[in-house]
Amino acid sequence: MRPDGNGSDRIRLQRQREKLTPDSGFCLVGIDRLADVRGELYEIERYDRYQDALDAKNFRDSPEEYYILYRDAEGNCCHR
Repeated sequence: MRPDGNGSDRIRLQRQREKLTPDSGFCLVGIDRLADVRGELYEIERYDRYQDALDAKNFRDSPEEYYILYRDAEGNCCHR
């Protein structure tokens, strides 16, 4: 998802991340560019361990097109 200059895409992406971020564990998500030209995040699978989510991401054809979502110790939404 590319920013549109006014930040609305960045805000939209952040809202999607927050919605899909699990309270515990890790969620592998992808970007569905067919649903919307700007992209729409979708959940692929949830994992208890980060290494399992990372392995699943790295086995994809284009790993850079996927995010791993999780919450840090303070409960903030994070992604890698």
